[in-house]
Amino acid sequence: MVKYVGVNDRKIDLFEGQFIVPEGISYNSYVIIDEKIAIMDTVDINFKDEYLDNVKKALDGKNPNYLVISHMEPDHSASIFELVKKYPNIEVVGNMQTFKMLHQFFPEIKCNELVVKENDILDLGNHKLKFITAPMVHWPEVMMSYDSYDNSLYSADAFGKFGALDFDDPEGWACEARRYYFGIVGKYGQNVQNLFKKLAGVKLDIIRPLHGPVLDSNIDYYLGLYNTWSKYEPEADAVSIAYTSVYGNTKEAALLLASNIKKDYDVFDLARDDFHEAIEGAFENKYLVLATTTYCGDIFPKMLDFLNALKERGYQNRTIAIIENGTWAPMAKKFIIDFINNNFKNITIIEKSITIKSALTEVNKNEILELAEILNK
Repeated sequence: MVKYVGVNDRKIDLFEGQFIVPEGISYNSYVIIDEKIAIMDTVDINFKDEYLDNVKKALDGKNPNYLVISHMEPDHSASIFELVKKYPNIEVVGNMQTFKMLHQFFPEIKCNELVVKENDILDLGNHKLKFITAPMVHWPEVMMSYDSYDNSLYSADAFGKFGALDFDDPEGWACEARRYYFGIVGKYGQNVQNLFKKLAGVKLDIIRPLHGPVLDSNIDYYLGLYNTWSKYEPEADAVSIAYTSVYGNTKEAALLLASNIKKDYDVFDLARDDFHEAIEGAFENKYLVLATTTYCGDIFPKMLDFLNALKERGYQNRTIAIIENGTWAPMAKKFIIDFINNNFKNITIIEKSITIKSALTEVNKNEILELAEILNK
């Protein structure tokens, strides 16, 4: 029997100090009750009392044998010390990296430690947990557990999403899962691909992540998205337009282009819109339009931040168009092309670029219509 003992965080303003989460986040933990009892991870310290009460109710007077640590990030590990104090005989299960981090976070902790490695099995009775290391998905110590009893994967942060569990996401799982993936895991696509190799041939009926809902149907859909994301392939033949604008002229160009796009598109003001939504859009779509001003002889700072964020996440395999603006010395296009060539892989730059000098001219407007025709093909 598996019982959920996690919590919803509706108080959080920024996840990991940077991601906007208007619908909160869940910190998931599970209790496997068998001949022996295993608790799978803990929760953020701000919810330790609610969490310990959930665990107590799930145990119903029994004592746990094991605490399995999938991931040492504090939103999942910060209540370990409290759990160990409450159940001092519990055996903490992790790999060598896990315990190194455990003692860094809790120098004073004393607990029974069981060090495991790849493919070791923890026998609970009917439930048998096989450990699968998943380094850098998205920390080096990450360890998943496969339970052959119900063909379930305790997947750590993989397959997680933003949003508390009492949030009914009208856009479905993929939108906030995608923003989560490219924010949290995006740089480590090859590591996710390595994990897929380990899971090849494994029957999966349930995925129990550390954030978001338990996935217990249509598993191929979730695996397929993760495979696409980790290969850096676009999901959609669609357009993302990311712009910065000082006095509104570059914004006017971006919106004129958007109004002539006949396929799906997104438009992001990089100074005002959710920055990580813009990153998500850039990875989701085949085409990316960068519209920005020259600023201090370089790229406008918010655009440079955006390009660096894409670089950090391994942006590749896309087609990019450029709109630049500069009153006396337009330089943004040159810097963007140099940045792409030096930092991105397998990028096609659309030859048709647009240079605005201060405000849009009729020539510029016609050029924008021409660019729209190219993007609509």
